[in-house]
Amino acid sequence: MPQPLHRRQPTPSNPRVQRTRNRVLTVARELLPQVGPTGLTYALLAERADVTRQTLYRHWPNRAALLFDLILEGPDLGNYPEPGSDVRAVATDWLKSLRAGISEPAIRTAVLAVTAQADHDPDSAQALARIGQDRRAALNKLLEPSGVQLDDAEYTLLYGPVLARLFLDRSHVTDEFIDVVVAQWLTTLEAGERLDTRRAPGAGAHYRNAES
Repeated sequence: MPQPLHRRQPTPSNPRVQRTRNRVLTVARELLPQVGPTGLTYALLAERADVTRQTLYRHWPNRAALLFDLILEGPDLGNYPEPGSDVRAVATDWLKSLRAGISEPAIRTAVLAVTAQADHDPDSAQALARIGQDRRAALNKLLEPSGVQLDDAEYTLLYGPVLARLFLDRSHVTDEFIDVVVAQWLTTLEAGERLDTRRAPGAGAHYRNAES
């Protein structure tokens, strides 16, 4: 079994270490869209962030680990959804948050780089798998009040059309497109008896776990 991709966790009790991490990631986000993944060398990053290469390797022993943190520790765009019992609303807000994150040039470049390298680089393959696991766990956390928890396939059916629209079609993801994706996804869950549709008088559809 492959060893988990090393990722040094921030040390809340050590402000200096946290400041160093934040500074390096900020500089990396600025450089990545300019120089591309192959141009983001540790020599260049160390020079621009005013740290040593040894410091970089202590935090991120390989490029995949650095890109992993760039993706998962992206800037706070202020639109991440709150947990809720309305599956439609949570899924819609989550996809809009995903769209906003991917619109950031550094995150977009990092996602494409990790995906492209996954076939021939074990570290990138592990990073890609862990990104998916982390994001699914985060979405399931938001869905906890609804009683719905998504498996891997159900999660892929939700985000897949949005990434395909962005990366393969090279097109815009509108709010209307997200609404269609969520509606079709909910229909799939309902067909699999994962959700019940209940209507309260004067209210919209409310989705919840069929077992509740």
